[in-house]
Amino acid sequence: MDPKLDLLLRSFTFYISSILSIIRFFLASFHRFKQIPSAFALSDACISLYFRLCGLSPVSIDVDDTTTLHFWATAGRNFRPSLVMIHGKCGDSRWQFMYQVGHLSRRFDLYIPDLLFFGKSYTARKERSEVFQAECLAEGLRRLGVDRFSIYGISYGGYVGYHLADMIPDRVDKVVLMSTGVGCNDDQKDKLVAKLGRDPKLLLVPRTTEDLRQLMLKSVYRSGYMKLVPDSFLQDYVNIRERQHPLSHPKLKNFRSYPESRTNVSGFQETLLIWGNKDYVFPMNLAYQLQRHLGSKARVAIVKEAGHAVNMDAPDEVNRLIISFILG
Repeated sequence: MDPKLDLLLRSFTFYISSILSIIRFFLASFHRFKQIPSAFALSDACISLYFRLCGLSPVSIDVDDTTTLHFWATAGRNFRPSLVMIHGKCGDSRWQFMYQVGHLSRRFDLYIPDLLFFGKSYTARKERSEVFQAECLAEGLRRLGVDRFSIYGISYGGYVGYHLADMIPDRVDKVVLMSTGVGCNDDQKDKLVAKLGRDPKLLLVPRTTEDLRQLMLKSVYRSGYMKLVPDSFLQDYVNIRERQHPLSHPKLKNFRSYPESRTNVSGFQETLLIWGNKDYVFPMNLAYQLQRHLGSKARVAIVKEAGHAVNMDAPDEVNRLIISFILG
């Protein structure tokens, strides 16, 4: 087929599918809630549309009979380096990577999962550890046909990314870990919990508007705008999260507040550790501690005037670091 005709057909198909997705969203909203979609729901739909404009499509993969992983993945294979982006605990992958996906999608084939118990991913199994998350992610990527890839994991996603790289080293090229507590020992973990001043489970997986607001204020250094966000918007987020994965449901009662601490980590792939110098959750000294554990293949990049959520405080700087590190 003529390349120009092929591009035209692809573009036409994309725009038609986007329009149909928006129509389905509005019809579903009116059918379920009998009211005009909320500001959060509209924002959520716009982010999904933006991901589509960046060349990504939603896909669900059955890892086994009781476990399903939802991905946003590059449509088609462009034979560029593959990058797996693993989100942290608050929210699904779209909200955490919305400031990065546009730039990174021009350099990589992206595979962005919703971890289990977030977004549209779920399981009926009883396992809850980050090792289980990594095992399911490895199988999901295999079923997607992703043979080799680099990893970019944020906070809790950094734990999952570490285990993923450790269990299938022959499939992983390079690793980027950002604002994560891998290597944090029990004593350090207890001090961090005391520093937060509240149950970290309530903070990291918020159930109220106040928990969500406090999470953003403690995670994002440049978070002054959070004072302007109305409670109704935050409540919509909490309500949608509750409908997707009720926190009162037995499967989440034992969801780990802080992931398993690891003091016996060993060097593996070449690794970049990105940290904000204003990180309130995992202080900057943990970056250098982890670097010592990982050995000579690890290096640290400190982003100034950035907190725990460096991806939101300084997305352009993080994108530059990732592209430079992985593509050389």
